[in-house]
Amino acid sequence: MKAKRISTLFSAVFLFLILLFCAQSAREGTAAGINTCVQIIIPSLFPFFTAVSLLMRLGLPEALGTLTAPLTARLFGVSGECSAVFLLGLSGGYPLGAAAAADLFQSRKISRDEAERLLAFCDNSGPAFIVGAAGVGIFGSAAIGFLLYLIHSIAAAFTGFLLSFPRRKNTTPAGRKKFHLRAVSLPEALSESVRISVRSMAAVCGFVIFFSAFLAVLDELGLFSAPAGALAVRTGRELSFTRAFLTGFWELGSGMGSMAGLAPSRENLALAAGLLGWGGISVHFQALGILSGTGLSMKRHLFGKVLHAVFSAALAWVFFGLL
Repeated sequence: MKAKRISTLFSAVFLFLILLFCAQSAREGTAAGINTCVQIIIPSLFPFFTAVSLLMRLGLPEALGTLTAPLTARLFGVSGECSAVFLLGLSGGYPLGAAAAADLFQSRKISRDEAERLLAFCDNSGPAFIVGAAGVGIFGSAAIGFLLYLIHSIAAAFTGFLLSFPRRKNTTPAGRKKFHLRAVSLPEALSESVRISVRSMAAVCGFVIFFSAFLAVLDELGLFSAPAGALAVRTGRELSFTRAFLTGFWELGSGMGSMAGLAPSRENLALAAGLLGWGGISVHFQALGILSGTGLSMKRHLFGKVLHAVFSAALAWVFFGLL
């Protein structure tokens, strides 16, 4: 334990020193990260965060649960309320699924086991980013964007189906329950939803800004350019392909941006799908920030995103013939 603490302290000091040594790059990366948050992240996610939190408090999980309980029990081995998390995660984007799962758990509507299994397949990218940024922005085609979103959704569902197998065998679909609207004051629910959303957005933007600065420093030190070049030579891929792969491992937005100019080939489509499924280390830290204080473990989230990335890349390779 002592060795682990010393190692953690050493890593933090080392990080501080390289940020100090590359202060200009860190400053530029921070500015770029702030601009990303102001121009893209906050306008895209904050309304969704608030709306989702409000819907949770007004009874959407219970409403969907009365309709989908038999289906979610058989497919994912979870209660009907969990279907709301899956749908919201696929519509709002990272890290909305994690926030919705944490919200249900803290409201005591689902168990810890259900919440942690939801983290494995419900924290996903949304259609706005996939179609707009990946499809149109990278490949210049909305059709490719919609195909990537379809692949992303199927891979998420398959991940949930696969990981829930042991639980699903012992799950009996609950009988249909009568739904009653929750007696909640709209102003009170909206006020609470905004407060929670502000806290969640602060965590998300903080990690986006930090990783933007971190990646800028790594770039200055040659810790991106050199490995990307070596990987390109070894694999025979374009430098932009290997650079996007390494960048996307850390931060999704920067990784997708690095793919600009690549042709819509089978390999490039598989890379884009894989990066969208993985989400980047930044997304994992965003989810960790949202889950802070809930007591929920991130282990299944990490394993689920690995599976999601693999399934997404494989499906993109197969589905390329549809273009």
